[in-house]
Amino acid sequence: MNAVTIDSTTMYYREGTSDKVYQASIEPSGELFVVNFAFGRRGSTLSTGTKTSSPVDYATAKAIYDKLVREKTGKGYTPGEDGTPYQHTDKEERSTGLLPQLLNQIDENTVRQLIHDSEHCMQEKFDGKRVLLRKQNGEITGINRKGLTIGLPTSIITSAERLPGDFVIDGECVGDVLHVFDVLESGGEDQRKNPYKRRMAALVNVLTSGQAAHLELVATAYKPKEKARMWDQLREANKEGVVFKRLTAPYTPGRPNSGGPQLKYKFYATLSAVVAKVNPQRSVEIRLLNKEGWQPAGNVTIPGNQKVPVVGAVLAIRYLYAFRESGCLYQPTFLGVRQDIEEHECISSQLKFKSGDEDDA
Repeated sequence: MNAVTIDSTTMYYREGTSDKVYQASIEPSGELFVVNFAFGRRGSTLSTGTKTSSPVDYATAKAIYDKLVREKTGKGYTPGEDGTPYQHTDKEERSTGLLPQLLNQIDENTVRQLIHDSEHCMQEKFDGKRVLLRKQNGEITGINRKGLTIGLPTSIITSAERLPGDFVIDGECVGDVLHVFDVLESGGEDQRKNPYKRRMAALVNVLTSGQAAHLELVATAYKPKEKARMWDQLREANKEGVVFKRLTAPYTPGRPNSGGPQLKYKFYATLSAVVAKVNPQRSVEIRLLNKEGWQPAGNVTIPGNQKVPVVGAVLAIRYLYAFRESGCLYQPTFLGVRQDIEEHECISSQLKFKSGDEDDA
């Protein structure tokens, strides 16, 4: 069932290329109340949290809520009514024991091979947040790549409620849509042991059993000509990249040390890096981990409308390429702070080097 909201507001901030949304709400918790919030780039899957570590009386909740709204409007946010409402959970950040199957990066030469390999299908790689969606005894739970429960857009919860039976599905959340590409459990069966081609058939059965407009099945190309056509279309549309999946492979949680049955290729380079130092004039020094320890990867500027991250924070960064000699990034752009990536995952093998430098390795 959807949570009842006592008071709520959606606020927006636009300046230059920045387009952000912030939602605040007072929601009942037993006989008391909590103040929850959600924030992020407009059109993205929002991060969620709470201003009340434990429920409080309504007067206290209202004071916290009003102060929060004043703070945001004071920073230039403007109230609006066309946001995507989020449903919070009092179980947020609890471990579920469920982990997604993660992918290793490949180069373009491998892409060419896999396009012509009939053992692998191809799908679009979406630029969102990885989410496992579990329906169990009527309760809908969102789970992030760390296996922790998270808040979800109400539209996704409503869509899941319209599908019969229990299930666990896997996808990428972009805005208020979950782009679904796998199923772990359905019809009372553990699907993980089944080959991907069979899991896809089971997934189609789940998603077509009811009206679930905000749970979209990811388009899949199987034949070489279909894959080549999808590759051209996605690249021309400036999408993030593609994913290849071995049709005979089971679902294995975690990331292999190398290779694996599910592989990804990004059309532009992004990586996760750790803040090593906060510089003057709104920039930070970043670092990556290799077999010799932490290595510098240059500096990235933090926009004026963003909070400067602290030392140790993990950042998402887009860049053109890296210089092989120094390992520093060329034209890096700060995308945001990653709460779902650990420091030890920020490794130098993420680097994409300047074209022509590969032969010097």
